[in-house]
Amino acid sequence: MARERSTNRTAALKLWLKSGRTMKLGEIADELSVSAALIRKWKFLDKWDEVPENRRRGGQPGNKNSVGNAGGSGAPIGNDYALKHGYYAKYIPEAVMQIVEEIQESDPDPLDMIWNHIIVLEAMLLHGQKITHVSDRDDMTKELKKKRSGKHGTETEYEIQFAHDKFANASKTNVLMMREFRSSMKQFLSMAPENDERRKKLELMDVQIAQAKLKMENAKKDDKKSDAEEWTESLKQVAERRKAMGKET
Repeated sequence: MARERSTNRTAALKLWLKSGRTMKLGEIADELSVSAALIRKWKFLDKWDEVPENRRRGGQPGNKNSVGNAGGSGAPIGNDYALKHGYYAKYIPEAVMQIVEEIQESDPDPLDMIWNHIIVLEAMLLHGQKITHVSDRDDMTKELKKKRSGKHGTETEYEIQFAHDKFANASKTNVLMMREFRSSMKQFLSMAPENDERRKKLELMDVQIAQAKLKMENAKKDDKKSDAEEWTESLKQVAERRKAMGKET
């Protein structure tokens, strides 16, 4: 059974609209004797910024969406949109829908949801460093791709990834992850109160991620430096061989 909507929640929106959408959330919170975080949550969930101006309730002139509906409160009998989430229930896997329902029942704070997303992203970034780590330029991965038997023996095909391939793939993945991480951080900081202790934790996370990024960039520079040194050494060897051949003739 759905919980009854808080009267303060509706009153908060009315106060904000009545002020011409200029009343500060902290002032609304003081007037209703609730926390500013709760007002911020209601504004996010109810999409206050998307509420149209001067729009009367019910169907608009010329709107025929309700033709065939006998009227009354709510949707027609048999309409399970609220319970089944409309077409989502039809196409989204059942396991995912169960998670969605559990999340909705817990009524999470949007700020907490963003924070949890940040934590997961940080864990994935740091865990990914171990998986995609390239020890040196000779680091190579050889995996069996295909194996089949024929008249002339067994045909085996391997997929080989050299160090520069592995490093390039890891770099691309980390760039995308960092972009998502930064975006989530920015969104959290724009919503979180100044006294939220998680702001300090974000600073620490930012330092850890920056260190990991610097480590990758240094490794990339070292790899380029090694390639240049190897190329220079090869040129020296060629020159020495030519010089030796000239002496012999």
